[in-house]
Amino acid sequence: MRSFVVITGMSGAGRSQSANCLEDLGWFVMDNLPLSLIPKVIELAVTPSAGSDPLALVVGTGHYHEEVVTAIDGLRASVDNLKILFLDAAIDVLVRRYETSRRRHPFSEVSTLAGAIETEREALTPVKAIADVVIDTTSLNVHQLRDRMFELFGEEATAALRTTLLSFGYKYGIPRDVDIVLDCRFLPNPYWVEKLRPLTGCDESVAEYVLEQKVTKDFLERLEDLLLLLLPHYIAEGKSYLSVAFGCTGGRHRSVVIAEYLANFLRSQDHQSVIYHRDIKK
Repeated sequence: MRSFVVITGMSGAGRSQSANCLEDLGWFVMDNLPLSLIPKVIELAVTPSAGSDPLALVVGTGHYHEEVVTAIDGLRASVDNLKILFLDAAIDVLVRRYETSRRRHPFSEVSTLAGAIETEREALTPVKAIADVVIDTTSLNVHQLRDRMFELFGEEATAALRTTLLSFGYKYGIPRDVDIVLDCRFLPNPYWVEKLRPLTGCDESVAEYVLEQKVTKDFLERLEDLLLLLLPHYIAEGKSYLSVAFGCTGGRHRSVVIAEYLANFLRSQDHQSVIYHRDIKK
């Protein structure tokens, strides 16, 4: 079955970079497609002679934001394997990106650049609400965004739900684009063991230190049961992507160990999962 993705979101949040990533993965990408042409493109794409390469449509919202939700609803009625990707970022980051690029913002006639961004954010609230995946690019460079895109769309889905397990450090901020956040700072910290401090949770000695703690074993036992309870219900609700974030102080030890452990656990239960360690190199 041919896969379809619509890439939309805030101007300056990374739509073009995301499209480039999908092209590298072998997707056929149509950038800056007028909304009025989407039905015709889909009509041609679903014909038997059109092939089976996955297709991504990059929709620049601008002043057509009121039509985007209607267009997406029409797409959902036309194709089965459709995902909506929404790119977002904090206002100060978007301002900095526009000032660097010196490009004109679609809402620039409203007021200042910051005011234009806030106007666009408010206008796109209904679009973001119907997205299947939201990626906040505030703290992502182009390489990290590429990693996220590869994790999400790197291979055709073989399960009804793909789970991303993300580790992060609270000192660098809580991720804004995840479904569930779990705090791991109550676990014994390898940072205070001198020989473990320079290592990360991907190192065997750090993993052994964290996992051998009784509180860790109790935590994981309950967390395994929780995930096995939740995942079938998310699937039944039609959710295609679930992101679970695990945080510790610096995002290098405890959260990494827990994310790695649970990714392996989910795979052992035939659930598709990917891992993203946001702050492990900081």
